[in-house]
Amino acid sequence: MARAKEFEQRLERAEAQLRLCQRLSRHLAKQSPLGESLAAIVRMVAEYLHADSCLLYLISGNDLVLCAAHGPNPGAVGEVRLNLAEGLTGWVARERRLLAISREAYHDPRFKFFRDLPEDKFEAFLSAPVLSRHRVVGVINIQHRQPHAHSGDEMEMLTTAGEQIGALAALAGLDADGRHRDGYADLVLTGQEANPR
Repeated sequence: MARAKEFEQRLERAEAQLRLCQRLSRHLAKQSPLGESLAAIVRMVAEYLHADSCLLYLISGNDLVLCAAHGPNPGAVGEVRLNLAEGLTGWVARERRLLAISREAYHDPRFKFFRDLPEDKFEAFLSAPVLSRHRVVGVINIQHRQPHAHSGDEMEMLTTAGEQIGALAALAGLDADGRHRDGYADLVLTGQEANPR
């Protein structure tokens, strides 16, 4: 009986993951502004992972700029920026690696405090690079107010979300001639995406 219950729970998790991946993929095909798609994606990721916050940073020059947020302070979008050499988020971008901290993330020596982000007092932190064709174009973070041990499924889902966001940013970054533009944060904050074909 216990094995059947465990199998049923695993099946439910797999179905939920598939539904989230399908919903994320639909944003790759939509002709909606990049900022709207990213806002929807961070909301879906936060809900799926039962996170108190989901923050998406995209690269602009040598900075990471907050471009989408689901949590206590969505008004910080476009206002919060950090250098690639700063904070846990900068570390993830530089190292191109997943980072999971289950408690007291704010005590990590790499941590950078932002007074405009209530999330800086949250306990648990999970972060993945946003990749596009092997290039880091941003970082996606989820946070929990209380200590939280991140499962392998959660880490894999955040990594997958980062890859899909990277693909979406790359598509939005193509100009009318199919050439790639840089400044992903600028695409969101100024709404200067390539025209739909």
